[in-house]
Amino acid sequence: MERRVVRTDTSELLLLAVGVFLVLVGIATLVGMPWRYNGGGIGLGALQIFGAVATIALGGALAWLGNSGRRK
Repeated sequence: MERRVVRTDTSELLLLAVGVFLVLVGIATLVGMPWRYNGGGIGLGALQIFGAVATIALGGALAWLGNSGRRK
């Protein structure tokens, strides 16, 4: 029986942690709906929604990169 030792790189764990954090921040921003309280109109609200969705996408990509090296 062969035992394999899996070494995890700290940069992979950091990418995973930062990615999960960014996804959670983006979701919390969407749930909190800060565009209800701004006085900038619909354009600023749309920009805030786009920023939250982009944050979720970026966090998902970073988490995917951090996790892809651990599956080997």
